[in-house]
Amino acid sequence: MQKILNEQKKAHKGFQHNIFSKKIYCGECGTIYKLKKSKTEACWVCRNHDYDSASCSMKRVSERNIKSAFVKLHNKLLYNYRQILTPLAVNLERVNLKSLSNNKDLLEIHKQIAKLKEQTHVLARLKTKGFLDEAKYLGQTTELNSKIAKLQTEIKKLNVSDEEDETLEQLDMLIGYFEKRQKLMVEFEELAFESIVDKIVVKNQNELEFHLIGGLELTEKICS
Repeated sequence: MQKILNEQKKAHKGFQHNIFSKKIYCGECGTIYKLKKSKTEACWVCRNHDYDSASCSMKRVSERNIKSAFVKLHNKLLYNYRQILTPLAVNLERVNLKSLSNNKDLLEIHKQIAKLKEQTHVLARLKTKGFLDEAKYLGQTTELNSKIAKLQTEIKKLNVSDEEDETLEQLDMLIGYFEKRQKLMVEFEELAFESIVDKIVVKNQNELEFHLIGGLELTEKICS
């Protein structure tokens, strides 16, 4: 009996912690997808379609194809993040600073944060290229991040809406992830997916739309 209970507990735990749970949405009706398993594969299906196919035409997508699409998207971004993410962050920072032009104190704080973040990006690039060892990198980035955190606390004390700041911070995290990444992704990595993907929208049977942290939305083809 105890053996059976342990097996049930493991199965229940595995289901609870599936990386795609509450992450996949139907592009047709907006309903969240659920996991369905067979003897041969795991698939994700729109709950509306599964209950009544007439109410939604979106068919199931195999988990294997979802993982494969993420790996492809990840590696494309690894090659092109400087051309895609960096200009996006710079433009958002410029808009943010313009909106603060009438508040000199806030403007100065944001300028300081921008400079400190740029320094962290430079350190990450130096480390990736082998010009900076791990100990020095950690020491200097810890110091810079501490200064950034203090400045962000000052912003909160001024009771200013920080929605743009949060988006910029997430974009910065996304850039930081790819700057530190040294190798292409060969197989699906749960930690990477969890770190950078907010949700997936199934657009059709051939395309997935990945919503990344920082508000970036990118479409990837599904290969059968």
